[in-house]
Amino acid sequence: MTRPARTASLRRATSESTVELELDLDGTGRSSVQTTVPFFDHMLTAFAKHSLTDLTVRAHGDTDIDAHHTVEDTAIVLGQAIRQALGDKAGISRYGDALVPLDEALARAVVDISGRPYLVHGGEPAGFELHLIGGHFTGSLVRHTFEALAVHGGLTLHVEVLSGRDPHHIAEAEYKAFARAFRAAKAWDALVEGIPSTKGAL
Repeated sequence: MTRPARTASLRRATSESTVELELDLDGTGRSSVQTTVPFFDHMLTAFAKHSLTDLTVRAHGDTDIDAHHTVEDTAIVLGQAIRQALGDKAGISRYGDALVPLDEALARAVVDISGRPYLVHGGEPAGFELHLIGGHFTGSLVRHTFEALAVHGGLTLHVEVLSGRDPHHIAEAEYKAFARAFRAAKAWDALVEGIPSTKGAL
């Protein structure tokens, strides 16, 4: 059976940032990411690798003020591209879950490509949201990324930190858990006929 190409190419420009992004949901995990926020580049590269999504990102913004706008706007565009590339979602597994460790950190993610944006996020240790990772990326931006992906990607997303001490490890475990869960949810399922919903639409 010939499957449709699941690709997207988007550009978003505001007074705060400019983002250009291309993705292929049926790739091999190749990526080229330049957002001017090094730790976020690292996280998006990990997302691409572990979700088997080919991803190219070029973004820049007012990082002299804060990394927030560039990170959030990039996540918005990534969510929009995911939603566009998924198409009508016929033939996909729809659900995915993953537990991912990184040394002492352990994160769990569950994804439903539902068309209904919803985020449940918790378990990060007290003060994590205030920690600067790599000197540019504030811990609070992890949740902001997942919020943007859920809202603009049409995803129901649960992410929970089960253990962890090092902020870098915690954040990376969260991104990788999301990547692995999304990889399972977007996968083609040979046993699924049409759209995997009793409503006939997602």
